[in-house]
Amino acid sequence: MSKALSGVRVLDLSRVLAGPWASQTLADLGAEVIKIERPKTGDDTRGWGPPYLKDVQGNLTDEAAYYLAANRGKKSVTLNIAHAEGQAIVRKLTREADVFIENYKVGDMARYGLSYEDLREINPRLIYCSVTGFGQTGPLAPLAGYDFIVQAMGGLMSITGERDDQPGGGPQKVGVAFADIMTGMYSTVAILAAIAQREKTGTGQYIDMALLDVQIATMANMNLNYLVSGTTPKRQGNAHANIVPYQVFDARDGQMVIAVGNDSQFAKFCEIADCAHLCADPRFATNAGRVAHRDTLIPLLEEVMRTRSVEQWTSQLASISVPAGPINSIAQAFEHPQVRHREMRIDIPHPLSGTVPSVASPIRMSDSPVAYDKPPPTLGQHTDEVLATLCGLTEDQIHALRRDAII
Repeated sequence: MSKALSGVRVLDLSRVLAGPWASQTLADLGAEVIKIERPKTGDDTRGWGPPYLKDVQGNLTDEAAYYLAANRGKKSVTLNIAHAEGQAIVRKLTREADVFIENYKVGDMARYGLSYEDLREINPRLIYCSVTGFGQTGPLAPLAGYDFIVQAMGGLMSITGERDDQPGGGPQKVGVAFADIMTGMYSTVAILAAIAQREKTGTGQYIDMALLDVQIATMANMNLNYLVSGTTPKRQGNAHANIVPYQVFDARDGQMVIAVGNDSQFAKFCEIADCAHLCADPRFATNAGRVAHRDTLIPLLEEVMRTRSVEQWTSQLASISVPAGPINSIAQAFEHPQVRHREMRIDIPHPLSGTVPSVASPIRMSDSPVAYDKPPPTLGQHTDEVLATLCGLTEDQIHALRRDAII
């Protein structure tokens, strides 16, 4: 089957997570992604270990798991873009590219002669996506942006973690780089929209993506809770600000989550939990009432939840379509029958280790499915190939570039 983005070429000058997450998604969908990396060191995340991948003899390689998570399906070209000859090669590659992704600090690309204004003169159809911490404009634009800082500044940590009056209370970051990953996904959406727009106009455009913008945008209902009420949302721990009961409970043998989303589900929950009197109580009959009387209701439900095991609760509640589930570790999640059925763990052939584990894309398309035919590349694995085929360089010219540490 053909891939959705077959024929689309992406020149990826980004590193770490937000930009690479976008380009990996594009690669999953069939785009040819050429990853430009610094000679000798490459993407910062190559060294962000342990853990590191092991080779076929069981020895540790230089391929960090962090790097492997975001660089599947790409070609790696080492290139020193601080050097004039390196910049000239980027410009040659740009002539053959559809999309250009970079996450350098504001102004860096212009200093190298690789800004959007520079490159659109070479290729008017180019879609140029810049990913920064704070965007191309505003008082913080010159600063480098990091996910942890943006989670703090953008309000996410203010609503994440236990309440201040509870043990362990205080702000917490999310367990993965949420702002980075979501910026990668929004960047992917913007790039695909720009490709669609180019079909109408024949020209590319510039995309300005900022981690802080994305973090603010993805606060979703919590934003509107504040904007509508004027009251600043606070941390609720594992509880939901707008729905009750929707939180972690202790069962007889472990912890689990109950996610009652409406009054009908609450009535069914109370019936199977042998506490119909709670549903009949006018204080708890509606979600608004349950939210208002949360501190009264939750202790009563905690007593009920401790009477059965996690397995009993999850199976019984599933039978009446009340959402509930165990709190799994990552290992348990990968072993879950549903996750195994959906084949979320995949193994891709790799030149050093035989195979490398990866996580399947959640995108499932009937006519142009995701294919995993390239592992995360080793550093500079495709340098000679790309320079020869796309830039027309000879072996002698490539040798000279390597001698001069341009590649």
